[in-house]
Amino acid sequence: MTLGFIGLGNMGLAILKGIKGSESDISVYGYDVSSYKKPLTESLGGAFLSSEVEVVQMCKYILLGVKPQSVDEVLEKIAPSLTEESVIVSICAGISSEYIRSRTGKGVKVVLVMPNMPMMLGEGASAVSTDALTSNEELEFVCRVFKSCCPAVEIIPPEKMNEIICINGSSPAFIYLFAKSFTDYARENGIDERAAMSLFSQSLIGAGRMLTDALKREISVDTLISQVSSKGGTTVAGLERLTQGQMPETIFAACEACTKRATELGKH
Repeated sequence: MTLGFIGLGNMGLAILKGIKGSESDISVYGYDVSSYKKPLTESLGGAFLSSEVEVVQMCKYILLGVKPQSVDEVLEKIAPSLTEESVIVSICAGISSEYIRSRTGKGVKVVLVMPNMPMMLGEGASAVSTDALTSNEELEFVCRVFKSCCPAVEIIPPEKMNEIICINGSSPAFIYLFAKSFTDYARENGIDERAAMSLFSQSLIGAGRMLTDALKREISVDTLISQVSSKGGTTVAGLERLTQGQMPETIFAACEACTKRATELGKH
């Protein structure tokens, strides 16, 4: 099976690295406007081609990894070369299947994927969605590609992919801001920042694993919170202050802002 990358940024290279590490039988090709990506692509087992059009001509699956602002230009270039066998796999935030088809043809098969940055370390996650034009076999192939470097979860219906961006694509940045607040507090109180970050980052890893375990065992997040919170203790005092500061409402509002921007990107 052939997979072609149009755009080889951090995400594209992370996916390419995952494919190489999985000892897959996938033949990989790629193109990027930055020619210095050529040796990086080749070192990860991919062949670097001369244009976006050549990628489409060589590959059944075309992974669109350019910035949303560049999508129109790329789609215009590749549209004449797409066939009924082509499958566009888009990791462009806010760009819908309908938007892609409006610029390439109504019958084009599209799979939308929202990965996140921790995928670069093999610790990320990808949300995947498609519609009836794509076969089960084609969807399974795309999921196999992304599962080579991180867990992949199918989102139904595909119209909810904008809403999933804040939960999966943007959330690492929100978590980094959360972490920065804790280390800022440590510094202000005379605690070594590196020591504080080491402790907090490991706590995030452990908490994430406990969330995954709770999901498997059908244990609620509220139960996990209660397990850490002794009545009248330090954690409860902190949770009460977070609630008073409207942290849950602020996070909800941040998610809404993220979704709104994704919708705007899809329109323009």
